[in-house]
Amino acid sequence: TAVCLICSSLLAVSYAVTKDPIDQAKVLKTNKTIAEVLPEFSGDVVPATIEVGGVSYQYYEAPGAGYAVVSNTTGFGGQLSVMVGIADGIVYNTKVLSHSETPGLGAKCQTDETFLGQWKGYNGNFKVTKDGGDVDAITASTITSRAYTLAVANAAGFVKNLGGQDNE
Repeated sequence: TAVCLICSSLLAVSYAVTKDPIDQAKVLKTNKTIAEVLPEFSGDVVPATIEVGGVSYQYYEAPGAGYAVVSNTTGFGGQLSVMVGIADGIVYNTKVLSHSETPGLGAKCQTDETFLGQWKGYNGNFKVTKDGGDVDAITASTITSRAYTLAVANAAGFVKNLGGQDNE
């Protein structure tokens, strides 16, 4: 019993000491990602969460820059989480937050410059070319490319509806 009490006390103290630095690191990482997916802005971002059609969206409004939306879909290996920056109704940039895709194949969704580069200023058909759209898929990773494209399309649709516009 004494060993359990001592271990529990040590864990509680460790948690209390590290909680604030960990929370601050998460905020800094989020702010850095927002700065990467949106044009330069001044002021603080306003975080919000809203549920649309049974799907919960976490998003950040940046004054004068647009919205950074966290969009989640399912890829080949599991959940794919992408932050999508939307400025003036156009995809400004995207960044992978987390994924569980196959190393060397689907995992290229966060390193393949050709694939990622096409999202900068994107305002096309949100489907991969194999499905009749404008998005060039990652070689040998069509399922991941479709999931990434769906995540971006969902974010763009969300922002469009958030602004009171109808989807086309």
